[in-house]
Amino acid sequence: MDTFLRRVLLTCFAVLVAWGVAQGKPGFRVLALLSGHPDHNQMMTAAKPFLESLAAKNNFVIDITADTSKLNDANLAQYQVIVQVQLAPFDMTRGQQDAMEKFIRQGKGWVGLHAAGLTGKDFLKPGARYWQWFESLMGDVIYSPHPAFQKGSVVVEDRQHPVMRNLPERFEVADEWYEFNKSPRSNVHVLATADESTYKQNKPMGDHPIIWTNEHYHRVVYIGIGHDASLCTDPNYVMLVRNAILWAAE
Repeated sequence: MDTFLRRVLLTCFAVLVAWGVAQGKPGFRVLALLSGHPDHNQMMTAAKPFLESLAAKNNFVIDITADTSKLNDANLAQYQVIVQVQLAPFDMTRGQQDAMEKFIRQGKGWVGLHAAGLTGKDFLKPGARYWQWFESLMGDVIYSPHPAFQKGSVVVEDRQHPVMRNLPERFEVADEWYEFNKSPRSNVHVLATADESTYKQNKPMGDHPIIWTNEHYHRVVYIGIGHDASLCTDPNYVMLVRNAILWAAE
């Protein structure tokens, strides 16, 4: 074998080895924080294998826990994304809230699912501080009691956004359709709305965003649906959460 051909083959081999290493190396790390509230037990049981599967199929590492003490500066330094899975903001201590706020302000990613958006003072424990910044993160809206669990339709509004990639224009889910004191539209970028004509509301909002980003921060997305464990095997919800995590990590 002549010298030139040998060099070509060695170069090709080196490229293939480097590509293989890159393919096997996880792209980023995610911390998924689960709720410990009994109302969410079934979803939390389903969420762990669901999120582990997403990580395995999309080449990232995920640590899943219900231990909110993991919300500290030293531990969060190793992560690029936090996924807040039903964990309500008032279920964190002040120090944990501050650590998460710092994480997001640094430009890292945050994906909030369903009960992660429980803003307002109705749930505060005696003497606890209200986390006003988190209300702002959510688009300056306050949670209002949701209607009964039922089927309804999500209408995709921004089909060009990466979080909504490969989703149909409309899709149906059975869920608790979270309502707020007003539409967050003026403070956020709306990705999808709830079609209130497809279910019985508790207090109609009219304009009812259900998935949105907050463009005041680098990679922040809230997904209002996510109560029922069946969503972890729903192809549209799987795609939605996958897209959200990958986008938040960019």
